[in-house]
Amino acid sequence: MAFGFAPIVHIVAAVFSIIELGLTAYWASLYHWGYTNYSPSSVNFMVFNSVWSLLVLAYIGLVPLYMTSVFHRLAALALNVITAIFWFAGAIAVAVGFGGPYDCRGNTGCQVAEAAIAFGFFLWAIFTFLAVVDAIESLRRRGHHVETKQQTNAYPGA
Repeated sequence: MAFGFAPIVHIVAAVFSIIELGLTAYWASLYHWGYTNYSPSSVNFMVFNSVWSLLVLAYIGLVPLYMTSVFHRLAALALNVITAIFWFAGAIAVAVGFGGPYDCRGNTGCQVAEAAIAFGFFLWAIFTFLAVVDAIESLRRRGHHVETKQQTNAYPGA
């Protein structure tokens, strides 16, 4: 990326995704200790978001360094946009359901749920920022990487 702070933002996003994975996995496990044997689908979606984000960050952060032929800048932009949409949808879903059908399962469950919701919105903001930065960089680079090839004349005498 053209900006020097983008790798730092990727690291922060990875750390927040790991924290969110722990919080939502614990929150989902609280439902298996109570009367029900299943956790709400929005909580499960937040667990998926965390794993998805770690995979996307691995592609965006590591593939350009080690396998440049596999990396595509527009694919990275699309992955950032999709991940931002996933985080927004998941954070809204658990925030709307919190306090209603999602019983806290005790004081610790409420604190974990509130932290998971907050980190979900933080991750949405981070991935939205990364998508905007990637979009701006893609627009700046547009047309600047045109390779000039030597023109070979099909008719050598002409």
